Amino acid sequence: MNEDASKKRLGRGLAALIGEMDRPVARDEKPASATAMSPDGRVPIEFVSANPRNPRRSFAEADLADLAQSIRERGIVQPVLVRRRADQRYEIIAGERRWRAAQRAGLTEIPVLVRDVDDRTALELAIIENVQRADLNPVEEALGYQQLIDEHHYTQADLGNVIGKSRSHVANTLRLLKLPDVIRDLLVDGTLSAGHARTLVTANDPAGLAKRIVDGGLSVRQAEALAQQPASGPPKARKQPQAADKDPDTLALEKLLSDVTGLAVAIAHKERGGEVRIGYRTLDQLDDLCRRLQQ
Repeated sequence: MNEDASKKRLGRGLAALIGEMDRPVARDEKPASATAMSPDGRVPIEFVSANPRNPRRSFAEADLADLAQSIRERGIVQPVLVRRRADQRYEIIAGERRWRAAQRAGLTEIPVLVRDVDDRTALELAIIENVQRADLNPVEEALGYQQLIDEHHYTQADLGNVIGKSRSHVANTLRLLKLPDVIRDLLVDGTLSAGHARTLVTANDPAGLAKRIVDGGLSVRQAEALAQQPASGPPKARKQPQAADKDPDTLALEKLLSDVTGLAVAIAHKERGGEVRIGYRTLDQLDDLCRRLQQ
């Protein structure tokens, strides 16, 4: 398949790629023959195996237990997306969590959607499905993006179009791969958020700062301020404008806007009109400001 055509096709989302799933499988529905596969066919669960290239690596035990209980009561509502392998076996493209929970629930068969795709498309589908469901932790998401870039020559703009995210989101997510393993572990277990971790990418002592953020329960903005401090001590105070330079109303308005945005704001009056300058240090701050302005 042509690479450009594939990327354009992926931009329509997962449903357009695999086709609309027809209907949920009823609990009392009789199993279909494993040899007569249809889009909502069933196969023995032991004939299905996980995809070793699945970008998702972490499966929370509590979530699997909850899903297994739901499957015992209601069955698997959404089929597992698979592709055919040798010896009448199937490899999961998307839906490994459902497959794992179904094993815990004691199911002997699972409903599947079969798509005969190559390794590249299987990887693309797996990443897109997990990102759209927010099933990946930040490190898994970043590694998935890097796989598509390294193996299939995607640009950051291509990835943004495919997954429905901004290019800056893709760029910021990929920056997480620059962090040491100790901080990646904090991201995987949810101790640190992606926003916190991005503030540490250029820090002199990211591990030490991460500990201070976690121990202090700091917000992302507080973490940004902490990461911007030089190693020798607290930041030097900026030179403030003299009272004669700006009237009290202007200074009060600057403070108000700074408090609202969390950014440095400067107002300059001119002979006709004037200008408002808002300073930012990171792309996250810029993205946050853009979202506020669009509300």
